[in-house]
Amino acid sequence: MKGLSAQFFGSALVYAILGMVLGNVMGATGDHSQFPTHAHLLLIGWVSFAIFGFFYHLFAERTATLLARMHFWLAQVTYIALVIALYLIFSGQPDIGEPIAAAASIGYLLSMILFAVVALPVVRGAL
Repeated sequence: MKGLSAQFFGSALVYAILGMVLGNVMGATGDHSQFPTHAHLLLIGWVSFAIFGFFYHLFAERTATLLARMHFWLAQVTYIALVIALYLIFSGQPDIGEPIAAAASIGYLLSMILFAVVALPVVRGAL
């Protein structure tokens, strides 16, 4: 694995560890208020980013596109903003976190649309 696929999969591993650490902290402290943050770290960060990494590994020719690189950076930036925003919301600062979460959610949706544009030719058998 190299290039964009390795970057996606490497970041997925980091997000998985962060999500599990947060889960362990919640379990140890008995404070489960960050459960939504924990879930997003694991589902979007670990699962989605790992899937992106595997896709780009299997279809390496798709990494050469500008859209694939845009997908990577938009997904990373908006995902990190979303996790920070969720942490703020569930730590009692929704006035700060909610506007960030709204913008980040839209940005992450746009990154998924970019991925769909990159992946659909493969799905349709055009490649």
